[in-house]
Amino acid sequence: MLPCRHAFMPYVEAPQHPNIVVDGAANQSSVLTLSHWPQSGTPWPLKADTSVGVVFNYLDNSAWHRDVPAVTNNHFDEDGLIGLYCLIAPEHALAQRALLIDASSAGDFSVCQSREAARIAFTISRLADRDVSPWGVDRFPEDYSDYCTFVYTQLLQQLGKLIDDVEGHSALWGDEDALLSASEHAIASGEATIEERAEVDLAIVRIPADWPDRPAHRYAKHLNVPIHRMAVHNRTSCKRIATLCGTRIGFSYRYESWVQMVSHRPPPRIDLSALVAQLSDAEHAPWQFDGVDQITPSLRPESGHSDLDHDRFLDALVDALRNGKGAWNPYD
Repeated sequence: MLPCRHAFMPYVEAPQHPNIVVDGAANQSSVLTLSHWPQSGTPWPLKADTSVGVVFNYLDNSAWHRDVPAVTNNHFDEDGLIGLYCLIAPEHALAQRALLIDASSAGDFSVCQSREAARIAFTISRLADRDVSPWGVDRFPEDYSDYCTFVYTQLLQQLGKLIDDVEGHSALWGDEDALLSASEHAIASGEATIEERAEVDLAIVRIPADWPDRPAHRYAKHLNVPIHRMAVHNRTSCKRIATLCGTRIGFSYRYESWVQMVSHRPPPRIDLSALVAQLSDAEHAPWQFDGVDQITPSLRPESGHSDLDHDRFLDALVDALRNGKGAWNPYD
């Protein structure tokens, strides 16, 4: 099917060899990029919402095949891992195509069609999180490029077994799956609510103030959240999310507005720097915004808590989103 068997090569070594980059940024020796990243240079006939979708388009189209064994990526996450696996083990991957595309969406966008896909993403993140991984913290290199090499090497060997036996890995996904279930139940019962303001593509998530933060993951990084974002993202197509939980208030752009989406184009991101100054002045306490070029940038009080009235915060946010100019364009 393919002109050669592919094998993973660490990104730091890849510039010395012809290579195919999956999910990340090309280097000087890359002959092809299979990525939904901004300005990736991925050929338009191969583009898809996730990099895993791009890889499957590549596997389908022999005209784009390259006789280049080395495949690599400059960062680690679920979409990148699964995309590499699809090139290294294409026969197995093609047999599980729908599940793997769904799992890559669960990892990147916190959106999925099946619970099995969510559990694959949870398991990958748990294994790759040095603080909770059963591999042991001492095995993880401190340098990020070495970390990526280590986790890719480990997980590319284990991913096939995970795909074939998701239930057998419940010890790894169980805790986060329980948080997702609790979050879904809260939304279904009305204990937590989602209000959409379609004119600015904003979803407003209201959560009881006494809800504690609980551990979750995003891109193999530990998070403390009062509600699982997958429960929210599966319920709303809005790509701008405001969260109100007592004094824990803030806003974030979803990852879909950072990458090159094919199924639809989210509204462009608005630079919220001016809103930071406005909110800081109103509260006499500093707020911060990560910047439109970050993958999932958030607007939040520096202390993590704010005494601003929720409606006042929302009015200022909606005004900024309605009147601001687009400040990020990921498309080639």
